[in-house]
Amino acid sequence: MCRCHHHHDPGRRALIGLIAAAPFLAACKPQDEGPEEIRWGRETCAICGMIISDPRFGAEVRGGAERDLLKFDDIGDALNWLSVQDWAGDPATEIWVRDYETGTRWLEARGARYVSGVVSPMDYGFGAVESSGPDTVSFEEMQAEVIRIGLSSRCLPLTDIGE
Repeated sequence: MCRCHHHHDPGRRALIGLIAAAPFLAACKPQDEGPEEIRWGRETCAICGMIISDPRFGAEVRGGAERDLLKFDDIGDALNWLSVQDWAGDPATEIWVRDYETGTRWLEARGARYVSGVVSPMDYGFGAVESSGPDTVSFEEMQAEVIRIGLSSRCLPLTDIGE
């Protein structure tokens, strides 16, 4: 029996999950690329430990030697966490962010555009959108601003951020 870490819920969600996971079930190994679903209201942010509850702001980073995936409640938390990893500049590092407008799709964060001035879980104020608009900024502009802001006062790291 394959001892993968996939949880099978009855019903439509299980079928959708099974279809999405099919390529990985066949190999019976952990996923090492792409975003993974977040259990909204159940999983916690990797940096501050708060429940990840708003699908419009979820973010994930996958990278490092083990290709580990970490989940965050706000792209600002994800980028501040990533900034202190020794592999932060590795082009193979994946950064995923949820689509702010629908909360239903993952966007590749570096290719997304960002609306500012929105109320986000950790007060960074950015929401990811797929296409450019007059009120959007690039990933680089958004990243510079969230790094300038630093960790939100609402986000007290579970451990020393440098670990």
